[in-house]
Amino acid sequence: MEQQIRNIIQASIDTKQRLLADKSLIERIETVTSVIAQAFKNGNKVLFCGNGGSAADAQHLAAEFSGRFYTDRDPLPSEALHCNSSYMTAVANDYSYDIVYSRIIKGTGKPGDVLVALSTSGNSVNIINAIEQAKKVGMITVGMTGETGGKMKAICDQLLNVPSNDTPRIQESHIMVGHIICQLVEEELFKN
Repeated sequence: MEQQIRNIIQASIDTKQRLLADKSLIERIETVTSVIAQAFKNGNKVLFCGNGGSAADAQHLAAEFSGRFYTDRDPLPSEALHCNSSYMTAVANDYSYDIVYSRIIKGTGKPGDVLVALSTSGNSVNIINAIEQAKKVGMITVGMTGETGGKMKAICDQLLNVPSNDTPRIQESHIMVGHIICQLVEEELFKN
């Protein structure tokens, strides 16, 4: 069992090493950081969505903005779209789970807002629908996926595709990348 534990830790490190070596991906992380910082400067909000573990990651990252990261500072307008269980279950029951995110974006998304959509495969139907609706209302779309980007690759304004096809390793890297963005946005907005 000890060797298996070591192998899993090494697999996580290897994924992060591949990410570290990907100059284009590092540049896209920098671009997304600037896009989100500018959205907040303009009075816009950042919305997150995902399914399962990616929903948990979406909620985690939204809380880093709306709560705090390192700095004791004013909250930034950000939320994960799945947190209203009454809304989610009503729309899933009355319409379809495929539109739970796109419907709320249609009602609350504004031009200049940012949607950060997490899907390890890049192919989740409700996430694709959310991105398409976000673009219709003039939002900037950021996809966080695994290596191929799936269907999200062709439709996101910015794609942060972790160089792995292993769901746990992708999700671990999504949190790391999200933390990098949160830290840099916070530093940009709340310089002393």
